[in-house]
Amino acid sequence: MSPTQASDTELLERLRRGDTSAFDVIFRTWYGPLVGTAERMLRDRAVAEELVQDVMLELWRRRETLTSDGSAQAYLFQATRNRVLNHLRHLKIEQRSEPEVRGESSSTPPADAALVQEELSVAVQHAVQALPDRCREVFELSRVHGLKYAEIARALGISVKTVEAQMGKALRTLRERLAAWLPDESG
Repeated sequence: MSPTQASDTELLERLRRGDTSAFDVIFRTWYGPLVGTAERMLRDRAVAEELVQDVMLELWRRRETLTSDGSAQAYLFQATRNRVLNHLRHLKIEQRSEPEVRGESSSTPPADAALVQEELSVAVQHAVQALPDRCREVFELSRVHGLKYAEIARALGISVKTVEAQMGKALRTLRERLAAWLPDESG
């Protein structure tokens, strides 16, 4: 066990027992890097700080259930990433429902086109949801949230090569599953 792992394990054990000085050390050590990661994903410092504060508060609330054999760093980065992704999903839902809330409606396409568009949308959703977890996560961070491969690698704690491989796998799988919707390239 390395000195860092030993001190991390000791800090988690002290935190589990309610030691506020251990929490203070964890907070001071990881707050800045967590905010930096969240800000890169969100491109909004204020929201990043708010989400990281929520993560730290949740760490304190759940301290008694933490296992001291884990890593505070891994737990905090995973929790921050999850908070950011949930926040981004929430924003997407708000953006989609905003015109309806204001009572606006866009010009509606003919019924057939609307039906085809809806079917395509459902097919894409199902295809993305059917991707393996890590593959889907990488795909959504890239295509839905607009993160660069290096940002995704940093956020998920994986190499850029792994991100590239996961994206390639996702795109191949989606092309296969959505072949019926894609234009025929043979002619």
